[in-house]
Amino acid sequence: MRKLKYSEAINEAIFLEMKRDNKIIILGLGCDDPKGIFGTTIGLKEKFGKNRVFDVPTSENALTGICIGLATEGYKPVLSHQRVEFALLTIEQLFNQAAKWNFMSAGKKNVPLVIRLIIGRGWGQGPQHSQSLEAIFGHIPGLIVVTPSTASDAKGMLISSMKNKNPVIFFEHRWLHENYGNVPKRYYETKLTKSKLMKIGNQISIISNSFMAIESLKASKLLSKYGVSSEVLDLRVIRPLDKKSILKTAKKNKKVLIVDNGLTTFGISSEVISTIIDQDNLNNIKIKRIGLLDAPIPSTRSLAKYTYPSYISISIEVLKMLNKKIPDEIINSKDLYPSDQPDKNFKGPF
Repeated sequence: MRKLKYSEAINEAIFLEMKRDNKIIILGLGCDDPKGIFGTTIGLKEKFGKNRVFDVPTSENALTGICIGLATEGYKPVLSHQRVEFALLTIEQLFNQAAKWNFMSAGKKNVPLVIRLIIGRGWGQGPQHSQSLEAIFGHIPGLIVVTPSTASDAKGMLISSMKNKNPVIFFEHRWLHENYGNVPKRYYETKLTKSKLMKIGNQISIISNSFMAIESLKASKLLSKYGVSSEVLDLRVIRPLDKKSILKTAKKNKKVLIVDNGLTTFGISSEVISTIIDQDNLNNIKIKRIGLLDAPIPSTRSLAKYTYPSYISISIEVLKMLNKKIPDEIINSKDLYPSDQPDKNFKGPF
């Protein structure tokens, strides 16, 4: 099996589906830029032409409305917003139109639309461009909300998103674009309904999604050095939430740490906790959650490092929940949090 970057897997998914279905069009700020939205759209314009891959003005609300109209008439737009915050200008179009159209037309009109949104920390972009707002979109019936954490899932889930007849919000954490993973060369789909068990363990369950799922897996591997057996569940899909898998791992280990990719206040972790405690036979579960600091995200690296969970803070929380001593190696690693830079080649957004 090949190793591909997360960004390369997305690029390959788009290429394969555009080749298969000529109704797919790719648009958004920077789609035909030499950097190709963090490398995800490089070469597509050259392969499919400017009528199917093109840049757009900074008119997010208008473009989303246009895409909804195209989708109801048989096209399959894939619209990219390079920051999740830009999509806040399109909330009415997404929440009141795209998400409701099938219901309001009694199933006669579908909106096969994919919205790609970039989330997460990144090189001093601070309060207005570093947020993870998946929970806001997950609140809306009619939307499918996915957050793949691996390159293989990014490819399979994006293909499934482009083939789906419903609007899909496809979240990409910018710290994942440079991550490598095993990606099959073949054409394949990944269901947009299931979470994924990344690691099996029998002492505690760690539940997360997106970049924090990768950090949780790193924490699990570190903890295994100290005799801790932790299970890691990657949610992958926020709506519809795979409650069955959440309940299964919680019931198995009786201790659950939820690592929120965003804020814990009114966040995805809150929904996971509710899923567990709503079960009458699971009232003996010990639950804890961690996530972003409940404050606007600072621009300076010296402050940003205190804002985000990492595999170190996850490991420390797991050891506390298990009433185990925290090794000096882990305590002394707290100063080794990564700086606010996704990879060494990233020198800034522009």
